[in-house]
Amino acid sequence: MARILALDFGTKRTGIAVTDELQIIASGLTTVNTKELLPFLKDYLSKEQVELFLIGEPKQMDNSESESEKHIKAFIVKLQKQFPKIPIEREDERFTSKMALQTMIDSGLKKKQRQNKALVDEISATLILQSYLYSK
Repeated sequence: MARILALDFGTKRTGIAVTDELQIIASGLTTVNTKELLPFLKDYLSKEQVELFLIGEPKQMDNSESESEKHIKAFIVKLQKQFPKIPIEREDERFTSKMALQTMIDSGLKKKQRQNKALVDEISATLILQSYLYSK
């Protein structure tokens, strides 16, 4: 089996999480500047097998699209052109940032460490991936 790679896409930074090869465990991988995301993915895929991209789908409480969805859709078009053989699925990402902050508090990180937005994005991507794995 190959890995599943999850993205918590943002206009500035994108959190990335990945499964193990058996697709049992979701782990945070890193956070990259979104401008560098496609080159990062190209490099990562040259070393690792990925069978699915999972991209967070931000929704409003009434299930309507969030404002960031237009940026995500534009990125998905580029991603499909770059990696046409890898399917893309979406996963609801409501509350993942709040859950990521709570996870940081529960794990004992100090307030200064919890202000690290890159870490919040990486944990959010991991939560998106865990949610997807639980639903399988």
